[in-house]
Amino acid sequence: MHIQFSDLSPAQVYATMTQAIIPRPIAWVLSENQSGSYNIAPFSYFNAMSSDPPMVVISVGRKNVEPFVGDEKDTRVNIKERKHFVVHIAHREQAAALTQTAATLGAEDSEVDRLGFELADMPGSVLPRISDCRLAFACELMDTQSVGDQDFIFGRVTDLYVDDQVVGKDAKGRIKIMADKVDPLGRLGGGEYVTFGEVLTVERPA
Repeated sequence: MHIQFSDLSPAQVYATMTQAIIPRPIAWVLSENQSGSYNIAPFSYFNAMSSDPPMVVISVGRKNVEPFVGDEKDTRVNIKERKHFVVHIAHREQAAALTQTAATLGAEDSEVDRLGFELADMPGSVLPRISDCRLAFACELMDTQSVGDQDFIFGRVTDLYVDDQVVGKDAKGRIKIMADKVDPLGRLGGGEYVTFGEVLTVERPA
């Protein structure tokens, strides 16, 4: 099958790309609303961009549910105005909660309050983290770029929280984050996720 994107609507392109670019990491982003409450939302157009400086990028679209169609998403507004955010890596047991936070709500309707998330201090951030996430990145806004309806948020990572239960040592005695113990969720298309599977270790060229 050959699919020519110019023949598709934006919604069809989205559905096709999210089924074909798999699996994708999910940024579960906590930001601060104007009132001081907290917003949290998932984004799977997300990845690391560099390590010097340590940087991640998140692609954020616009709201597409009435009566908010065309409005900037709350995450975008919050980060633009207050500069700080925390990116979590969700694990298997959090799939249902993560999915609930994808709902389109009003700007001051806090998913954290609505769903009763327990928060904890996030080292290096003015914001808290979700307490039962095993990985969380404290980020500061570096830049934003707009392309069409998408806003690209570039965040500098200042600190990383890692649950002690998922940290070990490699063969050389260096710190190793044990991916199987993190048990991260990956995004597929539609309502599908992928959970952690087999680890393939392949010798890298010198």
